[in-house]
Amino acid sequence: MAKCKQKTHKASAKVLKVKKNGQLTYKKGNGNHQTAGDSGKQIRKRRLRGVLSDAQGKRLKNFI
Repeated sequence: MAKCKQKTHKASAKVLKVKKNGQLTYKKGNGNHQTAGDSGKQIRKRRLRGVLSDAQGKRLKNFI
């Protein structure tokens, strides 16, 4: 048995969420204010959660 457990990286844990299928999701940025110059389509797309690729997900799951 290992002597020391790896601690949770709190900043990553607050940003990333794990879906039931194991994928990591995050909230997209640049959607809160100063969006007057952006199209409605851009603003709507930022409301949705982004999904990390499988390669990045495998690397970051150890932190959470």
